[in-house]
Amino acid sequence: MTSINELIRGFQRFRVKSFEPNRELFNRLAMQGQTPRTLLIGCSDSRVDPAILTDSAPGDLFVVRNVANLIPPYETGGRYHGTSAAVEFAVCNLQVANIIILGHSRCGGIRALLEGYGENDEGEGFIAPWVRIAAPARDEVLRRWPDASNEFRQRACERAGIRASLTNLMTFPFVRQRVEDGRLSLYGWYYDLENGELMQYDPEKDRFHDLYFGLMPTAAA
Repeated sequence: MTSINELIRGFQRFRVKSFEPNRELFNRLAMQGQTPRTLLIGCSDSRVDPAILTDSAPGDLFVVRNVANLIPPYETGGRYHGTSAAVEFAVCNLQVANIIILGHSRCGGIRALLEGYGENDEGEGFIAPWVRIAAPARDEVLRRWPDASNEFRQRACERAGIRASLTNLMTFPFVRQRVEDGRLSLYGWYYDLENGELMQYDPEKDRFHDLYFGLMPTAAA
């Protein structure tokens, strides 16, 4: 387990290895502000860091992380809309060109949804209503594969949850308008922790396909 002192030493290494050699970049970001082209909604899971997975530099990604990488449907009731506020800021203020929903295998939030977490008064009442955003994904999986193994249903629900969040994104009027006029593109990605594979959802074929091998550089002739 990483201790606080180890984190501080990590920051010291960052100063030496990253900040000082790139001081001009960091100063420019500080003075001129951020202009990321991509909003990425990822999971809070400590094993899935979007910047590490995409080898991105500071300023490249506007990142939102929450339990199970979920996007709630558009609604103006209630009082606190952290994820929705980040989507609004990225789309309307930063004018991002891409939104990626990044899900992953072995997701604890999706497991909680499948296992009915909160139905027996577990927790403090925050996790269960949040993961129920993906209830349509869970219901679809249980309906289509009632006799499948828990592992199969977990992976199927993780991917269905990505599709559900993409659907919810389109309920935001400012997202839909920009998608329809070509200013904004939506992507669903799935990262396999065990195998280091990244897949993308193809809405036309309704399936996920591998991205890594399709983008491998070819050897020089």
